[in-house]
Amino acid sequence: MEPLSSISSLSTGGRRDPGWQVQLRVDYVVNKVMQTHRGQTEDIVKQAIQDQLRVYGVVPNNRQVAQYATAISSLPQLPPSRG
Repeated sequence: MEPLSSISSLSTGGRRDPGWQVQLRVDYVVNKVMQTHRGQTEDIVKQAIQDQLRVYGVVPNNRQVAQYATAISSLPQLPPSRG
């Protein structure tokens, strides 16, 4: 049987690494851009990621943005939604 967590860690939400909120914002922006900019050029995707990160107060890491842009631009475009 696993030991129970201490009460103090439950009341404070547990311990989190510094920067966890920034990573959540980066993940949100990348997922959002992935839905709207798939298959477009790397430069367009990179600019979209950088613009959206700045909206959420995150200073873009150029190397990380370039990696995300490469991956998103290589995805096939989504077919238009029928609605």
